[in-house]
Amino acid sequence: MAKRTEPTARQMRLAIELRRLRDAAGLASREAAALLGVTAPQISQIESGLAGVSEKRLRRMAANYSCTDEELINALVAMATDRTRGWWEQYRELLPTPFLDLAELEHHSTYRRDVEFLFIPGLLQTEDYARAAFSSRVPELPEDELELRVRHRMQRKAVLERPGPVPYEAIIHEAALRIRVGDRTTSRAQLTRILELSEAEHITVRVIPFDLDGFGGTWSPMMLAGGAVPRLDTAARDAPHGTGFIDSEAQLAVMRTLFRRVEAASLDPTRARDFIHRLAKEL
Repeated sequence: MAKRTEPTARQMRLAIELRRLRDAAGLASREAAALLGVTAPQISQIESGLAGVSEKRLRRMAANYSCTDEELINALVAMATDRTRGWWEQYRELLPTPFLDLAELEHHSTYRRDVEFLFIPGLLQTEDYARAAFSSRVPELPEDELELRVRHRMQRKAVLERPGPVPYEAIIHEAALRIRVGDRTTSRAQLTRILELSEAEHITVRVIPFDLDGFGGTWSPMMLAGGAVPRLDTAARDAPHGTGFIDSEAQLAVMRTLFRRVEAASLDPTRARDFIHRLAKEL
């Protein structure tokens, strides 16, 4: 297969999982290459996401690594053989790569969960809210790039609107609901939109109110996306240098625990809708 110059996050995740399988088997790359009948540099390219791998070769690798987890193997095969060129590809070289990686991750996810403290989660944002949020960026975005980012964010909603939508849960702090990213009209429309979306069976919205007793929780945004098997789940957290994907099992376990704690402390969906409805009436 042709050598890639810029693997996607999904291609890199496949590469990482194959390297983990080899490491778990206690094999050096040259030993794995000998078993597969290829060169060590070829194994290196596969494990760095620079080269693809066929289903036949991947299954041979799994056998050589003594991996007997058929669900995991089948999931890796699906990742290796997927040739989807999703809607996000139209933005390649127009928007930063992480925008495309996030859209691809959401497209393939089995569930999505968000925790937000200062902004409405992207999948729930109205167009006006998203435009106001991107407009506040420093340095200021050129008008054409701003509109590209808004359009991209609106298209991400396809995962919630398509047939067989992704189950989605958002936990939103009261601060995010009250902060006027745009004007009063934009804020009211945003709250109304959240209420409308929360009526869907596959969308759950919870709220963390200011007056919640004893809430330590987590104070940075958090995202979880379900993989075909739990081992392939992905988390993300914002940092000063940008959003980073998390895929190690130890870190994923921490993120799952944090999410469960925040979920347990938040208002249930019915009380959350009542809470948001009251805030909307105040505007």
